[in-house]
Amino acid sequence: MKNKRILIIGVFALFTVGNMNAQKKPYLDKNKTVEQRIDLLLPLMTLEEKVGQMNQYNGFWDVTGPAPKGGTAELKYEHLRKGLVGSMLTVRGVKEVRAVQKIAVEETRLGIPLIIGFDVIHGYKTLSPIPLAEAASWDLEAIKKSAAIAADEASASGINWTFGPNVDVANDARWGRVMEGAGEDPYLGSKIGYARVKGFQGETVDDLAKGNTIAACAKHFAAYGYVEAGLEYNIVDISNSKLYNSVLPPFEATVEAGVRTFMNSFNTLNGVPATGNAFLQRDILKGKWKFDGFVISDYASIREMIAHGYAKDEADATAKAVIAGSDMDMESYLYVAKLVDLVKSGKVKESLVDDAVRRILRVKFELGLFDDPYRYCDEKREKEVVGSKANNEGVLDMAKKSIVLLKNEKSLLPLKKSGQKIALIGALANDKNSPLGSWRIAASDDTAVSVLEGMQQYKDNQLTFEKGADLLKQKATFLTETVFNTTDKNGFEAAKTAAKNADVVVMVLGEYGFQSGEGRSRTDLNLPGLQQELLEEIYKVNPNVVLVLNNGRPLSIPWAAENVPAIVEAWHLGTQAGNAIAQVLYGDYNPSGKLPMSFPRNVGQMPIYYNKYSTGRPIDSDKNVFWSHYMDVEKTPQFPFGFGLSYTTFDYKNLKLNKTSFQKGEKVQVSVEVTNSGNYDGKEVVQLYIHDEFASIVRPIKELKGFELVNLKKGETKTINFTLTDKELGFYDNEGNYLVEAGTFKIMVGGSSDKGLQSGFEIKE
Repeated sequence: MKNKRILIIGVFALFTVGNMNAQKKPYLDKNKTVEQRIDLLLPLMTLEEKVGQMNQYNGFWDVTGPAPKGGTAELKYEHLRKGLVGSMLTVRGVKEVRAVQKIAVEETRLGIPLIIGFDVIHGYKTLSPIPLAEAASWDLEAIKKSAAIAADEASASGINWTFGPNVDVANDARWGRVMEGAGEDPYLGSKIGYARVKGFQGETVDDLAKGNTIAACAKHFAAYGYVEAGLEYNIVDISNSKLYNSVLPPFEATVEAGVRTFMNSFNTLNGVPATGNAFLQRDILKGKWKFDGFVISDYASIREMIAHGYAKDEADATAKAVIAGSDMDMESYLYVAKLVDLVKSGKVKESLVDDAVRRILRVKFELGLFDDPYRYCDEKREKEVVGSKANNEGVLDMAKKSIVLLKNEKSLLPLKKSGQKIALIGALANDKNSPLGSWRIAASDDTAVSVLEGMQQYKDNQLTFEKGADLLKQKATFLTETVFNTTDKNGFEAAKTAAKNADVVVMVLGEYGFQSGEGRSRTDLNLPGLQQELLEEIYKVNPNVVLVLNNGRPLSIPWAAENVPAIVEAWHLGTQAGNAIAQVLYGDYNPSGKLPMSFPRNVGQMPIYYNKYSTGRPIDSDKNVFWSHYMDVEKTPQFPFGFGLSYTTFDYKNLKLNKTSFQKGEKVQVSVEVTNSGNYDGKEVVQLYIHDEFASIVRPIKELKGFELVNLKKGETKTINFTLTDKELGFYDNEGNYLVEAGTFKIMVGGSSDKGLQSGFEIKE
């Protein structure tokens, strides 16, 4: 009875304290809606406190130690104590997050909690494959689960906001940041962007408050994937048709998925930096799409408008950013320094500030931060979740699904599980750091399973490892240029000796993990360093070569494509890379990935993509040189979008449409029979493409408009059905209006963008 009385008193006390807080700070009343709570909070805020919510700072000191003295760290600390910081980034770990959150909640006048952002690009500590690799799986449920694993670990470490997904459509592999996106196709990119948002945030906005989800951020808005010459931070100059039909659809898909934040991009569009582009942020995003989350600038991009030549000084940059719709300033230090005076002088309306702050507060309320600012600060959960067995199993599954088999002649793959002499060659084969890839700033170095470690699990073969040559001349980091060994061939002879004595040679070559990502533009897409020479030397002594590629973008490998009998595209696969690669090489997992980007024959073809236009002279009709072609190489890619082999084979037959003539608005039903005609169970990505043969705006020769990942046992046949609606059959005009026009359409269904069964239909007025 005594214990029961104590419990009742304790509950009453908590209820009383809660009511007192709600009376003192009415916006803490959980019984009110989010919008009502914002309405109660916003009038209590001073202009300075409002601007503070629009200010994000990078982590700046040992937050669990003494207060900093001097420099920007002291300034940021004082701003935090005064309620002039709305968000922080790169602060991670429960102890650190709790420390900064405690200052914001307990030392400021209104106690508004911080939102903690972090680049959770392909995992937190337990890393999935890079996003481009995940896109190669075409497995939306697996991609969604991968994002959920990342959210689970990040949220357990105090983080509640990720700067992902990157939904930049990109078709130029010279640009290093292709590794962050889903490749060259807007339809596939839209589906993947939608899946990633759901994985990070949960199915509904209510799921954001669960504590194991985090707010997502669609980036980079917009057109960053089309920087000229693939050069990082360069300008963008594209048509309205490209903007509306290729760039914007994946972003709109994230809005449909409920994404809570957007990040603008470093580039210009139509001569205006995206950060100061009202057309993008006000007219399209917040206007046409009715997005009610908030927009954050990319790192210091508000200040960079001065360097662009768009803003004359800091005050001008600040005003233009706010007016254009950039709600939060990431590390430009300008909103907190300039915006109050701009409002007081009448150069910026306070209503614009109120709108931005309302959007930021809305996300904080949705995350449940006002109800429990420390909901992401559970040290016990952090220890249980980060690096858990379940998470490692999840990223291993994702890694296997991301691998693409590009070539398999001479039946070299799968490897035999016993009785083979295998030479494993290449510095990357024994590297535990490179497979982690770029953008993995929370992961510890050298924590990936190497290919050597993965293959050593298969103990009934004779496995010999030789690196051949060092790949790097010095240690690579996220912040420095990667410098390759181009002279030291020590190890070549030992590798050749191992190859001579082997039945099969497995060579692991490609890019180092930090060779792709932000700031990693390339004009040479060949194998870097001495790798190409090593490959050719090994091939001379033993042509039974399996080339395993580790890379963050499409590479140009014409010699290997012509000569090497087996090629496996294994990307940068994250923590479980070596286990995934070994299981595919030995046939414990039948590869099912398909390329999300075309691989060029050489860099001179860049940009190259499947959904190109026919031009007025697509073929040599007059037997002369005056047609669209190169003199020195085919104009087709080495490996096209959607391409990928399996250890089994798939046959397509009986492509059918429910009819051949349709009225506008009618659904086009398509079916095809797919048979596993090989000797292994396997998965196939069945792809549907259309071509609008004539239109008011020229359409690509081929556009992906449907796909399905199907499991087939050997000998099994399944009928795959697709439905085409106005959403798949239309396009945007140059003013952004969506049109479905009468005309004739070709249709193709197959296992790649370059071949399949064909049919056609007509749409009438």
